[in-house]
Amino acid sequence: MTLGASQRLHEGVAAVETMTRFALAVLALASGVYTYLGVRSLLDGSPTAVFFAAMIYSASVSVAIYAFWSYMARFYPHVTTHAGRVAMLGVMALGAAMIIAMSSWLNAAALAGSAALEQHLAETVEDYSGDLDQAHQNALAAQSLLPDIQRASERFAQLAVSERQSGALTGTQGSGSVVQLLSQMSAQMKELENGVNASREQVTKLFNDGQKRLETMRKLVSAPGAVAPRADQFSSEVVALTGVIASLGQTSIAPSIRRAADDLSLGFIAPVADGGDADLVNRQDAVMETVRSSVAAQSKVLSEAADEILARAPVAERRFVPLSSAEAVLRYATDFIPAWAGAISIDLLPGVLVFILATVHGVIRKQEEKMPFADRITAAELLKALEVQRAVTAKAVSPSETGVPPEGEEPNNITSLEARARAKDRSHEDR
Repeated sequence: MTLGASQRLHEGVAAVETMTRFALAVLALASGVYTYLGVRSLLDGSPTAVFFAAMIYSASVSVAIYAFWSYMARFYPHVTTHAGRVAMLGVMALGAAMIIAMSSWLNAAALAGSAALEQHLAETVEDYSGDLDQAHQNALAAQSLLPDIQRASERFAQLAVSERQSGALTGTQGSGSVVQLLSQMSAQMKELENGVNASREQVTKLFNDGQKRLETMRKLVSAPGAVAPRADQFSSEVVALTGVIASLGQTSIAPSIRRAADDLSLGFIAPVADGGDADLVNRQDAVMETVRSSVAAQSKVLSEAADEILARAPVAERRFVPLSSAEAVLRYATDFIPAWAGAISIDLLPGVLVFILATVHGVIRKQEEKMPFADRITAAELLKALEVQRAVTAKAVSPSETGVPPEGEEPNNITSLEARARAKDRSHEDR
């Protein structure tokens, strides 16, 4: 049974030898083709130079992969010592790492490079979309102060009307210094209100422009066709969008509100009381002092609100870095694990064949060690041994060298033959 199993394994190894070589050649060729597609995207220059450079590199990769795995398939299964096996495994690991470095990542770039580059563009769109929203919010933050400014303007205007018509503040109706002061404060607030409204219109216009740029960028990401031309146009849109975001950052009305609020209190100039008698003058001075206090309070509220807006984090400057398909595959490797697995498998699958051959040869050696000597020797070896025995006997070589018994004793050809066969078997195992 052992002899039959061992013989069938020998026959199986011999039968798959041609298939093994064919498989190595096909896998090496496939790796070379995908390596060519990957390396071509990295090279610059004339189309002819790029073609020949990529072709030479891919051919070198194919030859290297075929030679490396051929050597491993030829020698590793026959290395039996522990130290030899460890050394061969180290060489195999080093070779596999070199193959991955020079071929597998380029194979992955050929398999998933376009998808990885599109993902890079898509993530860039999302990043710039967030920047545009943040810049828009920062620019519109000052709009929250508009109701306070409108209320203050209306209040000053209503007090001026009441004072003019009924003398609600001084007790004397007419257009005096108090009405003049209230109208002045209302006009200042109205001017600030108009500035906020104008800023809102400009911010809205810039934001709409940015939205159009983002829409164009999204269309470029999902558009059919080659990704390289789309990436070039995408870069142009990024430059334009960056300008829009920078303009939004400079459009905020908050600094202007802050300065205007300071001017309300620091630059407050009350007119001289113009009453006809001392009592009216005193009443006008008292009202104007009240107006001064109200303006100071309003100025403080606006200044604090403007400071909160100015304290917001500005939009960080972002740079768009164009990537090649190979670089995109490396950066987003975790998102394209199936492509990486396929690319590496093409290059390292021959290693599985090497381990299969090593396992089979190991089983053969163990089975043959358990076989009797008579089962291990082949007919050809037996005939050869008989020829050697006859030649030695004919030349009368000394017994110590040939194993022939001394004169007077009957030669034991079987014993001598077995001794020579065992010596030959040991020599074969040593090799």
